Amino acid sequence: MTIPASLPRAAQRAIRTVSPALNDPAALRARPKQQLRRYEVSALLPNGSVSTTRHIAPALPLFEDAFCAFSRGSLIETEFGPVAIEDLQPGDRVITGDGTTQTLLWKGSTMIVPARPGPNGRNMRLTRIMADAFGMQRPLAFVVAGPSARILHTPGHLRGTYGNTPVLTPVQEFIDGNGIIETAPPAAVELFHICLQRHSTVRVGGIEFETYHPGENAARTVSHPMRSLFFNLFAHAEQFGDFGPQVFPRIVDEMNDALSA
Repeated sequence: MTIPASLPRAAQRAIRTVSPALNDPAALRARPKQQLRRYEVSALLPNGSVSTTRHIAPALPLFEDAFCAFSRGSLIETEFGPVAIEDLQPGDRVITGDGTTQTLLWKGSTMIVPARPGPNGRNMRLTRIMADAFGMQRPLAFVVAGPSARILHTPGHLRGTYGNTPVLTPVQEFIDGNGIIETAPPAAVELFHICLQRHSTVRVGGIEFETYHPGENAARTVSHPMRSLFFNLFAHAEQFGDFGPQVFPRIVDEMNDALSA
């Protein structure tokens, strides 16, 4: 049987137009795969009830920063006294840095292995703040912060740029190898973050840490598909504007603000 000349030509044309990666299976297997992470969310619903949901979403800075600020055991000031962050529940009243109280709307948690780099080599190590590192009884005992934590304080090496203006600074900027050190446990640890009614700061051991906010530039740096995945994690927000304004400016952290689309 003679194969019509048009069929070989069609086969050759298909080979030429197919994706190069499919022509090279080894190259296809070598391509980096999108890392995923499990996230757990507790949220205050409009009817006053609390929902707890579990999600699988990309392990990208946009997502991880919403979960990786506080370690288990971090004591948050509430109207009834300090409460470990793992025991906080949406609806609790939290004392903010200015002394007022706000309702906790959202709490998120995830598990990370600090000794392992995150996507694109991102540093996921923890920061351990020793007692009195920021002054007398600040903190009273050591505090361990996650890679997404920001503190309302300007480190000495940045005061020439920011002066005395209160700014939210990534916790890694304070590492000095003495009172504040980097630590990378080889086992998985659970980290948390929280949202209040408005962006604010909360005290942990006398130090003011930022509550969660995606950042003022988030809307311009993430694709629409990723945006939909992101807002599935929040019951109180459907767009970036719903997080409101930032209460204090942030020191630019290019690594954390490199939101992948």
